[in-house]
Amino acid sequence: MNHRSIIVAIVVSFTAALVQGAPVGKELSVPAATAYISPNVRGARVGRSGVTHWKDPAMKVLWFGEIKTTGKIKCAVRMRLAAGATSSLQLTLAGQSRKASVTGAGKDNVTADFGTFDIAKAGYQRFTLESLSKAGKPFGDLDALILGGPAIEDAHFNLKPRRNAASVHLAYPVPKGVKVAAMYCEMTGLEEPLWTYYMACGWHRGYFGMQVNSPTERRIIFSVWDSGGEPKDRKKVDDANRVKLVAKGQGVKTNSFGGEGTGGHSHLVYPWKTGEKQLFLVTAKPVGEKHTIFSGWYFHPDKKKWMLISSWNAPKEGRYLRGLYSFSENFGGANGHVLRKALYGNQWIRTSEGKWIEITDAKFSHDATGRGDRLDRFMGVEDGQFFLSHGGFVPGSDKYGKKYRRPALRKAPKIVLPTIKGVPPLKQ
Repeated sequence: MNHRSIIVAIVVSFTAALVQGAPVGKELSVPAATAYISPNVRGARVGRSGVTHWKDPAMKVLWFGEIKTTGKIKCAVRMRLAAGATSSLQLTLAGQSRKASVTGAGKDNVTADFGTFDIAKAGYQRFTLESLSKAGKPFGDLDALILGGPAIEDAHFNLKPRRNAASVHLAYPVPKGVKVAAMYCEMTGLEEPLWTYYMACGWHRGYFGMQVNSPTERRIIFSVWDSGGEPKDRKKVDDANRVKLVAKGQGVKTNSFGGEGTGGHSHLVYPWKTGEKQLFLVTAKPVGEKHTIFSGWYFHPDKKKWMLISSWNAPKEGRYLRGLYSFSENFGGANGHVLRKALYGNQWIRTSEGKWIEITDAKFSHDATGRGDRLDRFMGVEDGQFFLSHGGFVPGSDKYGKKYRRPALRKAPKIVLPTIKGVPPLKQ
């Protein structure tokens, strides 16, 4: 995801959500390109051509949609299967299962008709397709889930191949005229799906948070953007526009990044724990009129002290932190149906004069996916902290631009940072 777009999304006006459904009597085609597979079996693939290479009977194909009208719904699956080959399938919806068998027609699509299901209660529904055939031979390449009947009136599905949950963010207001030399935020990941980035401290030149990168690896990530606006390739960024590494902490890896703007990246491989509060601090120190040194500090839970992740000299800057925000992102769409949730609390800013100011207000926003494709995105206050959640096909949604206030704690953080050559100290 292009994280610069998050900052833009916070300030632009919201486009009304689109209802992706069908009127009574019409057919609703939900592309297989929007489905999920569980478990994520080796070889099987969900792409723009649908679900392909399905050979394992343990694998199930899942669609999710909001059915707003109770009543009858007709269900079928359009698919491709080798000429003369047969496939036996079962579809489960709202606690009811129906079976169907099809014979392939080569390049032409065939339809597995599962008949009619009863929807007794409006809300999100899960359509689960599984194979009753033996392993080995392809069960068929899926093209679409076909729905009809009265219950599809005003139904809402994501009809686009981007299967990521909507990215969600909260923006923090700063008193007019305040020069922000530091931003402090405590963050707790409540869920731990793969391909999740919970970001605590974001500003106009970078972002700082924690990520689930693999089933066995987690990271603390701090990145700062170059100047110049190059969107993808850092090789095209001249030296005058590049951020320069000032220092990095023990065990921290640094490199360049691109594809979402360009800049300097750093990360610490560390197994942060779900349900455990993590502490983040970003500092900014202008150097002359055209440079600022941005530093990311992480309170190491095991060592019980602050450590430097990295510090970068950003050109064409010369100012303090602005555009403060946090976000939660699902950066891999294969599990975009899974719930992600984190708490964001005890936010403070420190002025250039050394005064701490508590931030108790925040405003909700989301990316373009959240406008009409995925409406399962929320912000709120829980246990005295802001929360962001997305995915899971949870009913309801929060309005773009909605404002929230958390209870004030009125106790500024006491932060003692190590002295590192070249890295500006936090003004006491």
